[in-house]
Amino acid sequence: MAGAAHCSLQAKRLLLDPKFEGYKLSLEPLACYQLGLDAAVAEVQLRDDQYTLDHMRAFGMYNYLHLDSWYQDNVYYVDQFGRVMNLSVTLDTALQKPREVFRLPTDLTACDNRLCASMHFSSSTWVTLSDGTGRLYLIKSGKRGSSASEKWEIVFNEELGSPFIVAHSVAFIKSDAHSLAVLLLRVEKDELNTKGSGFHVTLEWVTIAGRKEGGDHRYEIIKRRVLQGKSVPHYAAIEPSGDGLMIVSHKPFTFMQSGSDKLEENDDAKISNEKKDPLYYWQQTEDDVTITVHLPQDITRDDIKIRFSPDNICVSLKDQPPLMEGKLYSSVDHESCTWIIRENKSLEISLIKKNEGCRWPELIVGDTRGEFIMDPSQCSEIAESLLHLTSEVMNPNPEKENPPCNAQELEECDAFLEDGASLCRFDGDTLKVTHIINLGSNQYLFSVVVNPKEMPCFCLRHDVDALLWQPHSDQPENMWEHIATFNALGYVQASKQDKKFMACAPDYSYAALCECMRRVFIYRQPTPLATVLYNRKEGRQVGQVAKQLVATLEANDPILGFQATTERLFVLTTKTLFLIKVNSGN
Repeated sequence: MAGAAHCSLQAKRLLLDPKFEGYKLSLEPLACYQLGLDAAVAEVQLRDDQYTLDHMRAFGMYNYLHLDSWYQDNVYYVDQFGRVMNLSVTLDTALQKPREVFRLPTDLTACDNRLCASMHFSSSTWVTLSDGTGRLYLIKSGKRGSSASEKWEIVFNEELGSPFIVAHSVAFIKSDAHSLAVLLLRVEKDELNTKGSGFHVTLEWVTIAGRKEGGDHRYEIIKRRVLQGKSVPHYAAIEPSGDGLMIVSHKPFTFMQSGSDKLEENDDAKISNEKKDPLYYWQQTEDDVTITVHLPQDITRDDIKIRFSPDNICVSLKDQPPLMEGKLYSSVDHESCTWIIRENKSLEISLIKKNEGCRWPELIVGDTRGEFIMDPSQCSEIAESLLHLTSEVMNPNPEKENPPCNAQELEECDAFLEDGASLCRFDGDTLKVTHIINLGSNQYLFSVVVNPKEMPCFCLRHDVDALLWQPHSDQPENMWEHIATFNALGYVQASKQDKKFMACAPDYSYAALCECMRRVFIYRQPTPLATVLYNRKEGRQVGQVAKQLVATLEANDPILGFQATTERLFVLTTKTLFLIKVNSGN
């Protein structure tokens, strides 16, 4: 990850509402329809040897209801007979029973270590499907959601080792060949991991391409790559072009490399170990920066060329490539900058800061070849400025000018279990991280497909709000765009200790979460009021209100699946599929 660009997520201020007053509980009735299932959902319980938190996250909390984002209000699930069942809704008052569109060829009950069956809709006519035993199916489905045009036909199926679930897939054209890239998730026993859980997580990135043989298309695997990590990723998705991969995870993932790659990596490590000495040293005061560079013996004053500008510096010796070049951390008075050669054959450069008093954390942006030498007086000054933040007594004097942090002021929902989460973008050719974002306390909440032709969006907690981010793999300057905000949802969801799934409408009109049993909470975006309403405390007129609605399902079975569309919420239990009408069609 040494060469990765460290980025940050830039929230759009226009999408934030600092004056949001909270959700008002609404008692407006929600139309709820239910459909009894012919056969129970093919739920797979965790076995005794699947005891870790990663097993629970990957398989115990699996969403058994699959939303087909390419078509409106179209959902799928797999029942205990291995049938893929579909429900496509046009009118709530004329609901049909779920219909069978495909039957898995294998007997699911025959495999002892199987996982739940999983699927992903790669395009409007292609589906990737796993039966949970380790076999991957590539299916040409035709136009889905209609019994007249939908016909699932297997074009590829192959045993790919130990059981897995399909995390994501995309279809694309590359070198004039129709290709599909699939991401497979496994939690595997790790004999070398004696101190941890004894398991590791793998993501296998499989590329399948079709080639013409006579009049038919034959599909075969052309590439298999494996990433390994120590935690189940919150989010993992392949770019629409198939050229890259984005992962949000608590612990980092790395590609498992082949023998030749390892040799190459070892050579790189040897070279880097040989280059121990820094290229330059630098010091700073409140007014200036001093850089020291050791010169080779044969260098004279005439061989040195230094170019200063307000924001950049370039140092070169003889006709060699620049020794130092790049953007300075902050602006300098370039006309006052000087350089001299010392008696010990070292080059000393003095830069005069334009913004006096500003401490520079680095000299040249992104350049790690130098070493910063801190003056002892500066060390003591920094330590003294931070002294008020530490104490052996909890909150010894809360009335003083700089009170220390009082942990008792923090609420339970302010505590994050996973402060180390990061978002990484991997390049498919080099297999290296190109971009990385340290998410810190921006807790991952859920993902949603807004546009099926783009990558799935992911929702993160920012302070009390929940912000929705759309990845754009084809826009390096705007790779993650803030597209919507759910006010105070980050705070609200933290108080729901029994929550199981979260989702939002593709048009951002509402967000919803469900508990393990029965209850569903819906949070609408603020809407203008038809009547006049006043704030009783402040006496001012309120222009809009955000409503919270609660639906209680008439079922005693646990909720196994949860999906949101613009108009409806779909909730799947063991034997029933519920439809909650949230928005009207017009």
